[in-house]
Amino acid sequence: MKWVYIEDIANYKDQDVEIRGWVYNKRSSGKIRFILVRDGTGLIQSTMYSAEKDHPLFFKFDELTQESSIILRGTVREEKRASGGFELNIKDLEIVQIAEEYPITPKEHGIPFLMEHRHLWLRSQKQNAVLQIRTELIKAIRDFFDGRGFRLMDTPILTPSACEGTTTLFETEYFDQKAYLSQSGQLYNEATAMAFGKVYCFGPTFRAEKSKTRKHLIEFWMVEPEVAFARLDDTIELAEDLIVFIIGRILEKKKKELEILERDTTPLEKVKAPFPRITYDDAYKLLKEKGSKMEYGDDPGSPEETLISEIFDTPVAITHFPKAIKAFYMQPDKDRPDLVLGVDILASEGYGELVGGGQRIHDLELLEQRIKEFNLPRDAYEWYLDLRKYGSVPHSGFGLGIERTLSWICKIKHIRETIPFPRLLYKIYP
Repeated sequence: MKWVYIEDIANYKDQDVEIRGWVYNKRSSGKIRFILVRDGTGLIQSTMYSAEKDHPLFFKFDELTQESSIILRGTVREEKRASGGFELNIKDLEIVQIAEEYPITPKEHGIPFLMEHRHLWLRSQKQNAVLQIRTELIKAIRDFFDGRGFRLMDTPILTPSACEGTTTLFETEYFDQKAYLSQSGQLYNEATAMAFGKVYCFGPTFRAEKSKTRKHLIEFWMVEPEVAFARLDDTIELAEDLIVFIIGRILEKKKKELEILERDTTPLEKVKAPFPRITYDDAYKLLKEKGSKMEYGDDPGSPEETLISEIFDTPVAITHFPKAIKAFYMQPDKDRPDLVLGVDILASEGYGELVGGGQRIHDLELLEQRIKEFNLPRDAYEWYLDLRKYGSVPHSGFGLGIERTLSWICKIKHIRETIPFPRLLYKIYP
């Protein structure tokens, strides 16, 4: 008998198959016993029928507890009333292990309890749906860049220098010197872009931010493309195309999971390129009209991003930021040197920044000046300065956070549910 996965069950109508999984729920009704089984790819109702009360299968059924691991063998039948449209008529039930009393029950549990049991909470239907969408999101990103001829370049996790500012670095020992967990692969991407033209890296990044907001993680995943000869407008268009591609893929491939999450997809269906574009100055005026207390020159935070997202019902791109609030490598605007050619793309529905990026400084003298202004150790950036000595060109890129994007797509209140094992402020278990 062939072992099959529940997500493929429609291909085996009227055939005998084997399903290996866990008891999600069970119930009895007269001469029928029902077992709802999950195998990680889906749920299927399985039934056993007998007029005999002491049928051997019924004794095995009575033993089963929630999350007991089992192997079922039986015939796949079409049943439109069942979830997924099919059910399994059980011919044989093999018990692999009877689970102890499961700590997560249908009753309400507090978030601290669920986070302590994150390793088990992953098995719940909604958590499973979120992470199934995460899988498709990551695949969509790779397909997008691979389909456009980008080369995937892996960048270091351990680095000798900062990329996004020295206040959020995790420091560690690297034999006889200091090293830091990567905040971004961007600086290394700039090197590989000069070798391969257009590249992207995709991996974990770390920020030692003492923040407890619903939008922040200490460890998160980010995709970062970098393109030689690209300018600010080029990178905005690339980011727009990526976001539209992702949304289209999720809406097409993950309808069932979005339904499980009760996600109203109407706002997502409105996501079309090009997005509205405003400058920092425009955003500041809009925020003042909304009653914001932000001062000119401040870096917009979560409250400001939420206010802006209430004005636009699609993602919006904000450009031309004061140079004081952006990283040392950002290219100044030739007409307004106090501003840099950066871009933040904010999600709709109050979900904040999805994309941060812009055009990089390509002039050696200016970059040396900025490193000095930021009081950064020049020795750690000598290799980075080399990129401006040997065939320097304008270049641009951005980073897109996986968890923030997934929060928006699934309309999740807190980012902690978008990654299997979240790392939060003072929270590293399990």
